[in-house]
Amino acid sequence: MAGGSVGNASSSGSRSVVRVVVAGDRGTGKSSLIASAASESFPENVPPVLPPTRLPADFFPDRIPVTLIDTSSSLENRAKLNEELKRADAVVLTYACDQPLTLSRLNTHWLHELRRLEVKVPVVVVGCKLDLREERDTMNLEQVMSPIMQKFREIETCIECSAANLIQVPEVFYYAQKAVLHPTGPLFDQENQCLRDRCRRALRRIFILCDHDLDGALNDAELNEFQVKCFNAPLQPAEIVGVKRVVHEKVPAGVNQLGLTLTGFLYLHALFIEKGRIETTWAVLRKFGYDDDLKLRDDFLPVPSKRASDQSVELTSEAVEFLTGVFRLFDTDNDEVLQPSELDELFCTAPESPWDEAPYKDAAERTDRGEISLNGFLSQWALMTSLDPQLSLANLVYIGYGGDPNSALRVTRKRSIDRKKQRTERNVFQCFVFGPKSAEKSSLLNTLLGRPFFKNNSTTGDRYAVNVVDQLGGSKKIVILREIPEDGVKKFLNNKEFLAACDVAIFVYDSSDEKSWKKSKDLLLEVARHGEESSYGVPCLLIAAKDDLDPHPVAVNDSVKVCQKLGIEDPIPLSKNIFSRIISAAEHPHLSIPETETGRNRKQYRHLVNQSLIFVSIGAAVAVVGLAAYRAYAARRSSSS
Repeated sequence: MAGGSVGNASSSGSRSVVRVVVAGDRGTGKSSLIASAASESFPENVPPVLPPTRLPADFFPDRIPVTLIDTSSSLENRAKLNEELKRADAVVLTYACDQPLTLSRLNTHWLHELRRLEVKVPVVVVGCKLDLREERDTMNLEQVMSPIMQKFREIETCIECSAANLIQVPEVFYYAQKAVLHPTGPLFDQENQCLRDRCRRALRRIFILCDHDLDGALNDAELNEFQVKCFNAPLQPAEIVGVKRVVHEKVPAGVNQLGLTLTGFLYLHALFIEKGRIETTWAVLRKFGYDDDLKLRDDFLPVPSKRASDQSVELTSEAVEFLTGVFRLFDTDNDEVLQPSELDELFCTAPESPWDEAPYKDAAERTDRGEISLNGFLSQWALMTSLDPQLSLANLVYIGYGGDPNSALRVTRKRSIDRKKQRTERNVFQCFVFGPKSAEKSSLLNTLLGRPFFKNNSTTGDRYAVNVVDQLGGSKKIVILREIPEDGVKKFLNNKEFLAACDVAIFVYDSSDEKSWKKSKDLLLEVARHGEESSYGVPCLLIAAKDDLDPHPVAVNDSVKVCQKLGIEDPIPLSKNIFSRIISAAEHPHLSIPETETGRNRKQYRHLVNQSLIFVSIGAAVAVVGLAAYRAYAARRSSSS
């Protein structure tokens, strides 16, 4: 594999211009450096600070224009300097080769200043006025800069130049542009001299995509196809032999009788980067759809868009079938669960495992050893698809979904239409769980996950639980429970569309505690009013927790009265078949929607108004017909006379 010339836009990401800010002590040659780069000659008279200077697109091979920003280091211009540094894509820090103090100032002032301003962009250190350095003052640049570069990893490269003699002037801004378009940091760990984990994962996925016969090696034909795809030029047979020889000499395991192995493929890219040809690896990554963060670009992920907030996104049957096959493939010991190591292997071609952090961590059913069943696996995917369709589609593609990405996800019908049609076609139901802190909301979530009840398992933030629920007749539905913190309800209800994504609102209370019931009742009424005002009313269920304790009489009697008054089901004990009841409520979206007295009055008023409008319309129609008949009669009478 060889790195060809990479001169197209796709090799440089999506940038249309690179903004380079030139900074440094006064008199270090900043303005002369910019002027000589732009004019390709040394100007005799240069103003103290130049206006923004543009190097055209054809100035460098990547064909991306560069805007050079000159700066003043004077105190009165400090605010302007800081503003420009914060807008920079890259920073060129200058020192004067004939003034050693300006070099030491980079270490004692300028680099620290960039960190203070939180300027996190590549830095190119440039020694100007190379022609003025005395021969006796010649220094070893690498030896001087090495400890500084160890301390400040943001320094991409160091170079010395002479604007007067036009020595290495264009190279200064070439390296600055290159550091932006083809940054080293995301790909290579300079300290440990190895590819970064995310880069290895991306290259591993690319290797697997190119290994068409799935034999674990790229044969000559596969190597050539890869080369043409990335660089529009085939490899000659002698070049392929040469590549394999280089790899085999350094990494024997990088080549076998079948071709170039993954080990060899990764070694070649590390070698490109070490040899300063990082643009080659970036060209490969970008050709396969990766952005600067080594994630797939949006244009590679055709996520279906929701037209209304009460729609949701689900996996298609095709995607579920693919995921079931992937689960079986990685269940190497056929024990019908994926061990953590098997799950890590499954996601080894993704930037990272998407389920290691909230809200996905611990959201699905797992064994004590962290193993996940097929139901838990599919549930986790359903949750990710519901909350973040783009992340879900990206990870489907990362792990090898070979179908049309457009066929992986589907947008459901609006919930408002489901209510009118009195049925739903959804396979995944998202339920919001409300209740006071002591009401055992978490117990409901733990029950869904098949976990034991804990006394102190309340949570201060959002928590999700998801699982497959088997239905009578063999059908399966996925239930997502989202625990809403008691102290966050008002904030959520400030959002008019908060209930749009909800299929069932669940209110849990401690049936042995009157205060717990009253708090849940207040929450129920708040949510009911919000649903009426926002037109996103949802079925509501009351769940009586701690039903093994003696129930409080007020909680028992009052809860039944409230349910009857609102027109919803009586409270349901927290029991094993609770999730079938929840699914039943979700499948009948027109039932169990609470109706407050205010809402009932508003509904009656609208009904009366509509009836009045109908009567008015009928009266108006009768009047029009009567007038027309009279005019016809008058016309006939006039003609007969």
